[in-house]
Amino acid sequence: MKLEVVTIPVSDVERAKTFYTGLGWRLDADFTVGDAFRVVQVTPSGSPSSVHFGTNATSAEPGSAQGLFLIVSDIETTRAELIVRGVAVSDVFHRAGPGKPAISGRDPQRRSYGSFATFSDPDGNTWLLQEVTDRLPGRVDTNTTNFTSSTELAAALRRAASAHGEHEKRNGDQHDANWSDWYAAYIVAEQAGQPLPL
Repeated sequence: MKLEVVTIPVSDVERAKTFYTGLGWRLDADFTVGDAFRVVQVTPSGSPSSVHFGTNATSAEPGSAQGLFLIVSDIETTRAELIVRGVAVSDVFHRAGPGKPAISGRDPQRRSYGSFATFSDPDGNTWLLQEVTDRLPGRVDTNTTNFTSSTELAAALRRAASAHGEHEKRNGDQHDANWSDWYAAYIVAEQAGQPLPL
């Protein structure tokens, strides 16, 4: 089974459509059946799952969807992009551990799953951005590696370059003619949550 869509409650369909497409999310569908039913489907960039909202799409109170997670590879870059799009995004924060209070700033050790920011849509449905750079084992199909933007790919290449620099130091600062193979193995392993190459 794969999660296909999450329905969120909104009070003004056109306003929600403008907001979510303004985030750069793909507009997949906008179906209307008379005056009684309308559903709009949007999909975050690179996401296999989509979001629905509309007229009589759910009986939930508008704004009652809270704590919906969006994963990003670089939280500062994503936050800056959302601000440029006119979205009010919280400052980045982290926690000392699960259930601990929020602490201002990105996780000092840049741990995967450790840095967050939040924003809300016009109805008050809240989204939590979570920086994920190294997946927990079993969380990713190891046969699939994909990136949702050039920014995400560039961040993965920077992490691979840094790790490869350490690899070359361990080998006596000799040039690695097979650097591209090493980068590829590193990026695929990182995204799949597998042990990283040395």
